[in-house]
Amino acid sequence: MMHLLLMAAPQQGGSGASNLIMIVMILVVFYFFMFYPQQKKAKAQKKFRENLSVGDKVITIGGVHGEIEKLEDATFVINSMGTRLRLDKTSISMEASQALNQPKKEEKK
Repeated sequence: MMHLLLMAAPQQGGSGASNLIMIVMILVVFYFFMFYPQQKKAKAQKKFRENLSVGDKVITIGGVHGEIEKLEDATFVINSMGTRLRLDKTSISMEASQALNQPKKEEKK
């Protein structure tokens, strides 16, 4: 009787190749949904920092608003309400600075 039950048990389906294909597919999905967007954003931030020039209005990650007075290799000097601050280029918030420099849309009445 036990022998009949063991014979009727479902067999382990699939081979090692199908398991490998599933793992590869999961890794591809992780890459395109997690790693690729982060790399794309990092490239955009680097390009934004490289294109900064004297006179640009910026906002730092800490929320300090100012205008660039001097650019150096890794740092910049901003004028914020008459106070000069030397900050690292990585402290600029790309999204906030771009929003600050966009022309304001007229409100419809």
